[in-house]
Amino acid sequence: MPVKIRLQRHGSKKRPFYFIVVADARSPRDGKFIQKLGTYNPLTTPHTVQLDRQRALDWLSKGAQPTDTVRKLLSFKGVLYLKHLLRGVSLGLFDDATAMEKFQAWHSEHEAQVRQKQEASMRERRTRRNPPYRRPERRPQQNDAGAEG
Repeated sequence: MPVKIRLQRHGSKKRPFYFIVVADARSPRDGKFIQKLGTYNPLTTPHTVQLDRQRALDWLSKGAQPTDTVRKLLSFKGVLYLKHLLRGVSLGLFDDATAMEKFQAWHSEHEAQVRQKQEASMRERRTRRNPPYRRPERRPQQNDAGAEG
């Protein structure tokens, strides 16, 4: 039974929201699935991905194949990097503690970059807003004596 890690669409028309699920490759896109791993919201800036990293890693080690989009999301959350580091541990290139230190260093740097993107997006959104309405200054009217009569 080939198993895929893929997206399952939810949300209304033109407002997508996705579940990241493990499903049999033969089941329909929004049909039956084996396990839900997380969520993906592409409408936020930057996009929001909530993922159970350990369960995703377990399914990848069992041979589940992610789709192209899910592969990018797993890479974004560091699951593929963690899998790479654990492969190095199994080959004896370094120990488990070193692998976790490398991952924690990458994770803290990545979270800082995401936070910067969020702050930049908020700043840009604030500047895009229309400024509050100001009443135009009244200028004193000049009476033209030659205009009458």
